[in-house]
Amino acid sequence: MTGFIEILKAIIFGIVEGVTEWLPVSSTGHLILLDEFLKLNVAPSMGAAFADEYMSMFEVVIQLGAILAVVVMFFSKLNPFARTKSVEQKKGTWTLWFKVVVASIPAALIGVVGDKILEEKTGKDIDGWIFNAITVATTLVLYGILFIVIEHLQKGKNASVDNVDSISYKQAFFIGCFQTLSIVPGTSRSVSTILGSRMIGISRPAAAEFSFFLGIPAMAGASLIKGYGFFDYISESGANVPALAWIVLAVASVVAFAVSMAAIKFLMDFVKKHSFEAFGWYRIVLGAVVIIVYIFR
Repeated sequence: MTGFIEILKAIIFGIVEGVTEWLPVSSTGHLILLDEFLKLNVAPSMGAAFADEYMSMFEVVIQLGAILAVVVMFFSKLNPFARTKSVEQKKGTWTLWFKVVVASIPAALIGVVGDKILEEKTGKDIDGWIFNAITVATTLVLYGILFIVIEHLQKGKNASVDNVDSISYKQAFFIGCFQTLSIVPGTSRSVSTILGSRMIGISRPAAAEFSFFLGIPAMAGASLIKGYGFFDYISESGANVPALAWIVLAVASVVAFAVSMAAIKFLMDFVKKHSFEAFGWYRIVLGAVVIIVYIFR
């Protein structure tokens, strides 16, 4: 019975991850709230240290399911080896990948190198210093306001870039610099990249699509790092991970994949007719909820 309940929890976590990872509403903020009311308990006999390490890994690694959804949905566009593509089209696909790499450099430098240096100097990584409910609530509200302001400033203006292939290397790097803001919990990777795109006049559909593509290296890298850290913890502690823990991780990842497919399609259809302003208001309300939960828990 315990295993069945934990699998049900995994399904709920997968749904929340699949929806919030791609919509500009902060998956971190939602997972913090969910964890307050629905804590996973896959190994009660292993102690609090194991639970913390497992949850830290779990919340990141289930993103692999979300990543796979992007790869599947945009496979034709992202595959430079497709036989149906002309030489020019293949060249365009490689160019798109190079732009994704350029845009990924700033976050990689700060998120990996900077994080490592900070931990060596202070004993705590970035999350150790700023991962808390107040930070999440503040960034939810702040970027919600920015979304509303920028959408109002862009209202009535023609986009300078209408499709993702027309994004320049300079623009890609600028968007990548904005992606570094997502290192602060509650900001949301999709929010930071979409805001950066909208600030320089990139259309909503192109901004959303490029944000999806940037998620592939960002989330894959984060998952590998967290996965390695968890296995390193297991090796050092000698912990024996129960089968239920792996089953819960697998179920959540599969659900995140399925739900991500729907969430991505929804967002692409939504931004063709609507602005991102509604997401800004949603973030402000969510930030207020996070503060209330933090105060009264």
